[in-house]
Amino acid sequence: MSLPCLTSDQILAHRMSAHHLDAPLPAAGLLDAAGACGLQNSPPGAWETAAFQRVEELSITALHEALYHDRTLLQAWSIRGVPLVFPAKDAGVFLTALAARPGEEPWIYTRGIQLALDALGMDAGQLLPLVCRAARALEHDTVQSKETLDRYLADRVRPMLPPDRLPAWDAPSMYGSPGRQTVGGAVVSFLLRPCSFLGLVVFGFRQGTHPTFTAPSRWLGAPLPPVNPDEAGQQLVRRFLHCYGPAGPQELIDWLGCSPAQARRLWALALPDTVEVMAAGRRCRMLADDLDTLPGLPPPAAGPLLLGPHDPYLDQRDRDLLLPDRRLRRLVWRSVGNPGVVLQAGRITGVWKCKTRRGRLCLTVTMWQQPDAALQSALRVQAARYAAFRLMEPGECEIGCL
Repeated sequence: MSLPCLTSDQILAHRMSAHHLDAPLPAAGLLDAAGACGLQNSPPGAWETAAFQRVEELSITALHEALYHDRTLLQAWSIRGVPLVFPAKDAGVFLTALAARPGEEPWIYTRGIQLALDALGMDAGQLLPLVCRAARALEHDTVQSKETLDRYLADRVRPMLPPDRLPAWDAPSMYGSPGRQTVGGAVVSFLLRPCSFLGLVVFGFRQGTHPTFTAPSRWLGAPLPPVNPDEAGQQLVRRFLHCYGPAGPQELIDWLGCSPAQARRLWALALPDTVEVMAAGRRCRMLADDLDTLPGLPPPAAGPLLLGPHDPYLDQRDRDLLLPDRRLRRLVWRSVGNPGVVLQAGRITGVWKCKTRRGRLCLTVTMWQQPDAALQSALRVQAARYAAFRLMEPGECEIGCL
């Protein structure tokens, strides 16, 4: 029996729908938008731009109310170790499910720890329980800035170490800023991600240029509810496949930033809910429910959207679907300083950046091809909407092409 063969347009139409980019959700749909696959908040503010494109009539004030006051949204280190904003009720999916089990390390965000471990003559399995124990202090305290948090926890781990390890623990870090960080602080920095998955640390208010950190129980007023790790893992993979399917285990590894062993375990949890299909000439899997809805999906609308850097939609690993030209892909996915993108019918047709000039939000848009008058007008409307969302007056919107 031949497998269903999906076209590029079908895949993009499905993913646009799954990311709520085909039609904005009503204002009450904020949690649905954030819960699809989480909203990355690196660089700071990225999650706000992503939410803006998914929920109609959304104000940045309403976003901050949900995150900082109502606390129906939560920010914590999650997939790939990035700061992620997601519904607080889904902490099991975006945190607990990510906790590695014995034999599933190293995680992508802790691989660099080996230099510090060699200096200490200890392994991560010995140190993680100590850092977790130290993190319990956050149940009664709040710390401002990541650098301060590293020192705060390193100081609390120190008394738990054998005396002969203390000189190495207190030695200058071999990573980046030896004058500002010790080896112990570096160890804490690497192990904070696993601590986050274990429900020990979340982001609090942002004060100036620095976030604060505390325990979930202190921030939410109650501990995170217990969850079944397997059920949470199954939900996590289902959400991945809904937003990025059809896909395979390697795409899951890339999205999570986990080890192949962990990805295989998680993948198996959702496998009964999937079907095999052909996409781009290879065998992949997608949720059976999603395959059933494909025939009824309209093609993605051609109207332009201004997606911000690191928008979840751009996490697709088959980037040739979004942008077939390999040379142009280098302008979108960069080592640092990714631009925003112009999205039309699910594909990237240009990039944009913004600056504040004399209190106005100004955009520079560079299209791959010369836009006609109607597209230029639509881009300026989008730029004005974005400025209003940021509570700023719209400034000049310069539109050109390569």
